[in-house]
Amino acid sequence: MAGLVPPASATAHEHRQPEIGSRSAPVITVDGLRFRDLDRNGTLTPYEDWRRSPERRAKDLLGRMALPQKAGLMVHGTLPVSGQGYNLTTLTPLVADNSVTTFITRLSAPPDRVAAASNSVQELAERQPLGIPAVISTDPRNGFAVADGQTVARNGTTALPDFPGMTAADDPALTRRLGDIIRQEYRAVGITESLSPQADIATEPRWGRINGTFGSDPHQAKRQVRAYVEGMQAGSTGLRGRSVATVTKHWAGYGAQENGYDSHYYYGRYATFPGGNFNAHLTPFTGAFDAGTSGVMPTYSILKDLVHQGKKVPQVGAGFNSYLLKDLLRGRYDFDGVVLSDWAITGDCPQVCRDNRPPASFVGPWGVGMPWGVEERTIVERFALAVNAGVDQIGGSNQPAHIVEAVRRGLLSEQRVDQAAYRILLQKFQLGLFENPYVDPVAAEALVGGEAFQRVGDDAQGRSLTLLRNERRLLPVRAGKVRTVYLHGVSAQSAEARGLTVTSDPAEADLAIVRLTDPASGADLTGLDFTGTEGDFTALKAAHAAGVPTVAVPKLDRPLVLTDVMKHSDAILANYGVSDAVLLQTLFGERSPAGRLPFELPSSMAAVEAQLEDVPDDTVRPLFRRGYGLSYRCSSERTHGCRP
Repeated sequence: MAGLVPPASATAHEHRQPEIGSRSAPVITVDGLRFRDLDRNGTLTPYEDWRRSPERRAKDLLGRMALPQKAGLMVHGTLPVSGQGYNLTTLTPLVADNSVTTFITRLSAPPDRVAAASNSVQELAERQPLGIPAVISTDPRNGFAVADGQTVARNGTTALPDFPGMTAADDPALTRRLGDIIRQEYRAVGITESLSPQADIATEPRWGRINGTFGSDPHQAKRQVRAYVEGMQAGSTGLRGRSVATVTKHWAGYGAQENGYDSHYYYGRYATFPGGNFNAHLTPFTGAFDAGTSGVMPTYSILKDLVHQGKKVPQVGAGFNSYLLKDLLRGRYDFDGVVLSDWAITGDCPQVCRDNRPPASFVGPWGVGMPWGVEERTIVERFALAVNAGVDQIGGSNQPAHIVEAVRRGLLSEQRVDQAAYRILLQKFQLGLFENPYVDPVAAEALVGGEAFQRVGDDAQGRSLTLLRNERRLLPVRAGKVRTVYLHGVSAQSAEARGLTVTSDPAEADLAIVRLTDPASGADLTGLDFTGTEGDFTALKAAHAAGVPTVAVPKLDRPLVLTDVMKHSDAILANYGVSDAVLLQTLFGERSPAGRLPFELPSSMAAVEAQLEDVPDDTVRPLFRRGYGLSYRCSSERTHGCRP
């Protein structure tokens, strides 16, 4: 029974009063200290007492919860976006009736609006009988890549290179600083969980998720993953009131997708290991474990016919795979944080879904479901299978009733529910949300994307740029010799701000600058080569044919085949997300490109098709090897690995 808690040698001068933020719950004073009365019983209930450890508070609160409330902790819903906020009419019953208090946000809005929207979610959560605060998560929202269900379009946040660019800069201290910037920006707008980093390694060049990885080398990726988690969680000793909880993904082997297929689709449900290299795919995760990552997300994929340490790995997606989650993750690696499933693994995929392929979306009239290996089971059975296999929270669901039903039917024990619910509650306490889950929209607007942060972001963009070709020392450009430029994919305004004249006729230009995007060629959109019909590649050919010195600026979301680009350019400056301003500063010698390739670049699609999906950098006669990068001091593009 809750009652007034005697201060265990607790006096006001012995405890540092945290900031208390409350909207509807009363604030009470005990021993001269302030506490939120979240259960509104007029006394200090143990879980409300911030002088106690997070572990004790979580255990106390868990003991006060009914099964439906515990089940509400174990689903990770999606906040319904409406304009520059959330649809509270839709959201209210999820919180009030279903006890859901963890949500992903895909809201792309100015920082003050995101902050205000986060506060509206916390106000709903505070009105629950126990006042359990919400955790709001997000996919990455500081980079340049925009992909539905994978990233959130940048809106006011500091512009940073995408993850391969951090590896190209090859400075874990810089990565840690970038993680710290993201942490501060997320906390300022009320986001306390990051569905990142990706610890997958880029061993299959055709795979579409490479722009979220730290490249192809497992040991280099391990260093980067550790640095990023340390920056996001404000250290390596676990969560604290300044942290953003990290969910490291996708455990494990996702980078070895068969033929580079997308495992959101039934046809792409397999990762494969013909090179026997599965252990390398585990290595980067150890960097996350060393840094105390708070969460892990299993991959959608089935690890096709994999035998690991003498055991046949069950042929089900990792979210249903007790060997991957219990034996390896919990057992061998002693991970005791929250395991969050990837989205919609408990959804249905009927025959029309199984026949579906790109470019059609994996979301269809049937809804969305990636229940690979358990397609014939019911939704309730899938919930039970996932939780029994080691998943604590089901991603993309707002239906905790399935967990309650699984317990009622004897498919899931309440003891296992308590274990998962405790882990989730513990992190809410560690993050300080029970004291003050609210943020200041005005302060968020002032902090997020500020000049000091963007200077660091610009430096990271510049340091990641990777010079692959520089014929006749075209770069850096001598400003006095270039007055008129032809641009494709670069804003005219950015050039005009430098006093340059922009022309639409390359024959009139002193210099052509052409950005190139991933061609995603072929029937399955996995091709890495340019077919010749792409608008950006056509512009490159036209500029070079006009006789103007031409700079190609490919964005390496994947290891593109640049063989034809070499034929139609005088310089190639690869990027992983760079603003027009930083790009032009680099081309004109105000910054030096310092990046080295985070993965090799193949010379042909034939070489890509012959490589092994699980082995990094194994194409024959690659055009550029991993680690390649020129500087302006190099006399020849054939000089390997030179630096500024």
